[in-house]
Amino acid sequence: MGKEFNVDLELAVDASPEQIWDAIATGPGIDSWFMGRNEVEPGVGGAVRTAFGDYKPQHTITDWQPNERLAYGSRDPDGRRIGYEFLIEGSDGGSTVVRMVTSGFLPDDDWADEFDAMSKGLAMFIHTLREYLVHFHGQTAARIIANAPDLVDWRRDWAVLHDALGLNVPAAEGDRVTIAPGGLPPIDGVVYYANPDTVGIRTDDALYRFLGGKMGPINASHHLFGPDVDEPALESAWAGWLAETLRST
Repeated sequence: MGKEFNVDLELAVDASPEQIWDAIATGPGIDSWFMGRNEVEPGVGGAVRTAFGDYKPQHTITDWQPNERLAYGSRDPDGRRIGYEFLIEGSDGGSTVVRMVTSGFLPDDDWADEFDAMSKGLAMFIHTLREYLVHFHGQTAARIIANAPDLVDWRRDWAVLHDALGLNVPAAEGDRVTIAPGGLPPIDGVVYYANPDTVGIRTDDALYRFLGGKMGPINASHHLFGPDVDEPALESAWAGWLAETLRST
């Protein structure tokens, strides 16, 4: 079976086209708001390489117009395709509109579930881009990636996670979060975006993201902007916190 798909998102951001380009077209920039760890070989024919756990795609760059347009994508042997296109357009008042179009083909019979999860995740990503540009531009994030234990009942796990964060399901933009997970830095922040499968929290020095849904276990995908971040130690600590939190009740 399978399905062609297209997700078209845009936001106005208080940032210049040059600042947005730096965020979407360099490895450190992408690391600071998108998924995984990234490398960029610039120019048409170059590549965007991502490592997000076992998912390690290499996307070929098909359009490279600095401060205006960037496009790249890949195709898998099973027919799966994904392409990303970013369009940048200045507007009156100093803000800039950034448009993120994700399209391709999902080959599996469960394409509807995958598309739903992808759509909600992409919405989180573009809102994280705005938060990064407004609050942390010019800094490079350390990336913390940790998965919860294998999925059993994602709705139950999602509710338990929110309870641990002091949030209702779904969380709402502007909700406050104040917790001190054992062995981890305290979190005193605000929800900057949430939908039924994702929640993002901004603090003075970090963007904390949790992604759920029935396609897999809850994932913690954080961006930390403080100095001397020990990524392996924090990834282990977050994995431990997720395991303890979700299996404690």
